Amino acid sequence: MMPAWTHYLAHFVVVVIATISFGITFQVPRRHYLAAGLTGAVGWMVYIFGVELFGMSPAIATLVATLPLTACARFFSINHKAPVTIFLLPGIFPLVPGAGIYYTAYYFLQGKQELFASKGGETFKVALALALGIALVCSVPLPSRHDPRNDRL
Repeated sequence: MMPAWTHYLAHFVVVVIATISFGITFQVPRRHYLAAGLTGAVGWMVYIFGVELFGMSPAIATLVATLPLTACARFFSINHKAPVTIFLLPGIFPLVPGAGIYYTAYYFLQGKQELFASKGGETFKVALALALGIALVCSVPLPSRHDPRNDRL
């Protein structure tokens, strides 16, 4: 049996690679690959810890994970002097409920109303949690830097 830390290390490595791959797809400049990968890894690790260790629902874990993920994206955008979307868009992809969207459409097309409603509601909650988490962090104003050139006597 493998130690638990290897399970989480594997998650970390895979999500960094996956997030960088999304960054390549969206033509993120090379110098931002690692920062984008780390942004996605922060979000995914918080999510996976929330679900597996703390028993959170996927929607709550997504909301909790989106907060540090968006904060990382803002930090890297300031640090790299680049738009926040360069780090945020690839970073949120591991949390996007792609399978939920697929199964919602699948159950709808199969005429399975109960499964459609159940999966659709769950998927909607996760998507709403993503949007809410991003909005909450982005609504916090950044500290203004003092510019001595604006001082007048």
